[in-house]
Amino acid sequence: MSAAAPTDAVHLSLADVAVLTRRVLLACGVDPRNEPAITASVVAAEADGVHSHGLARLPTYCEHARVGKIDGKARPVLDSPRPGLVRVDAKCGFAHPAIDFGLPALLAAARMQGIAALAVTNSYNCGVVGYHVERIAAEGMVALGFVNAPASIAPAGGTSPVFGTNPIAFAVPRAGRPPLVLDQSSSVVAKSEIVVHQQRGEAIPLGWALDKDGNQTTDPAAALAGGTMVPSGGYKGAGLALIVELLAAWLTDAHLSIEASSFADNLGGSPRTGQFFIAIHSEALAGPQAGERLERLFAAITGQPGARLPGGRRAEARERTARDGIAIPRTLHEKIAAYG
Repeated sequence: MSAAAPTDAVHLSLADVAVLTRRVLLACGVDPRNEPAITASVVAAEADGVHSHGLARLPTYCEHARVGKIDGKARPVLDSPRPGLVRVDAKCGFAHPAIDFGLPALLAAARMQGIAALAVTNSYNCGVVGYHVERIAAEGMVALGFVNAPASIAPAGGTSPVFGTNPIAFAVPRAGRPPLVLDQSSSVVAKSEIVVHQQRGEAIPLGWALDKDGNQTTDPAAALAGGTMVPSGGYKGAGLALIVELLAAWLTDAHLSIEASSFADNLGGSPRTGQFFIAIHSEALAGPQAGERLERLFAAITGQPGARLPGGRRAEARERTARDGIAIPRTLHEKIAAYG
C-alpha cells in the first residue's frame, strides 16, 4: 500500500472519486456500459487504501482508451466450453467489465457443480485482484484469482524479465463479517507501487527492484526504465510467478507476459493479458461446523500479540476513508482532470 498523504494534496470523498472517475472515462470514449465496473474498482481501491491501484491508474486508463491501445467500447463475449468452465473474451477492452460479465455464470456453475472456473482472455490490467475474489467470496464461495502482467520479473538464476508481477488472491467467506482476503504479487511489491513513488518524487526502499544492469536501486525511474522487479522470497516468488503465468496466460490463451505490451505506455498493441478465477462451494465440502472451525483458526492468529489476519489494514482503511475521504497529489488530480 502507498505511503502517507502528500503534502500538496487534493482531498476527495469516495463519492468525489466516483464522479471524477466516471467523468473522465466517459470523456475518453469508454462505453457507458463498461464504465461502472472500472469506476467501482477504482473507488474500492481508494477505499481500501490501495492508492497504487486507484486514481493513480486512471491517467493510464484514460490515455490508453483515448489512443486506442485499449478498446473502451469493446463488449465482452461469453461462452462455456464445459459445464464447470466459463470463458470471457474481453476483445482487447478493459478487464473490469469482462470479469463482471463472467461472474454470474461462474457463480451459477459453482453452485451447481461445486467448483467452477472463469477464464478471461484478450484482457488488460484489472486493478486489485483481491477486489474481484472478495465479491466471489461474498456469495459464499471460496475464491482464487490469478492475473498475469507484462514481463518484469526474471526467472530464478536469470537476468531478463519473463514473468509479470503476476498477483494471486484468495478469499474465504465468513459468517456475519466481510470475507478474509489475501492478495499478493509474485514480486516484493506491485509494480504500481514504484509508479506511485515516482509520481510523488520519492525513493523506493532497497530490495524492491533492480536497474537495467541488475543492480539494486532506490530510484523508481531506474527501476521502470528497463529494470526488473525483485521476486518475493527469491526463487520461490519466481516459481509462484510461473504458476500464475500458466493459469492466467497459457490456460486462458492470453498473451504470455513476454508477449504483452506495457501497461505503462502507449507503445505496442493491446496487452491481451489474462485473468483466471476459481470458485468453490465451501458448504458442499467443509462440513456443518465449518464457520466455527474457521473462526477458531483465525482466533489462534489474532490472539497473539502483534499478529493479524491478512486484509486487516484494508478493513481499517475502509472505515477511515468512508469517514474522512482520501488525499491525492495535486499534480495527479490535475492530470486526471485534464482528461475530462
